[in-house]
Amino acid sequence: MHEEVAAYALGVLDDEENEAFERHLDTCQRCQAELKELAEVPEQLDDLKHSPTTAEESR
Repeated sequence: MHEEVAAYALGVLDDEENEAFERHLDTCQRCQAELKELAEVPEQLDDLKHSPTTAEESR
């Protein structure tokens, strides 16, 4: 279960995996802490996806 924290944070688990991980998350402080650290990653990735690249900025 511990290796699914990033997948959960990114929202890529299927429904069954998501439910199983949430049950695990209720009792696992290690995963709770890691999820807290990763909580901003999806938003940061989205920001990067929509920001102009260095090559585009130099045009």
